Amino acid sequence: MQILPVDLVALMGTILGISIVLVPVIGLTARFALKPVVEALSRLFEARGADDSMRLLERRLDLQEEQIDALQNAIRSLNEGREFDRQLSAEARAPAALPGASDRTGSS
Repeated sequence: MQILPVDLVALMGTILGISIVLVPVIGLTARFALKPVVEALSRLFEARGADDSMRLLERRLDLQEEQIDALQNAIRSLNEGREFDRQLSAEARAPAALPGASDRTGSS
């Protein structure tokens, strides 16, 4: 078997001549073939990002509701304590107003 010499100039000319036509054809084909795939992926990632932000907002809202409930409970207990103090001070100022208070003061 005899090996023939390869003409590199002719080979390179043929490759470059074919690539002048094939590169734009491949580019247009890839653009039209991949465009729907890229758009679908972008919509998917956009929807996923919206879901993540919605979960984050829901979590923040839940935390704020818990804080509001805690503040309302604190205010309720402060009001109860204030009312208890008011009742104690009213009883301390007017011991005669209590039933049986005159019996206790007269027997001493």
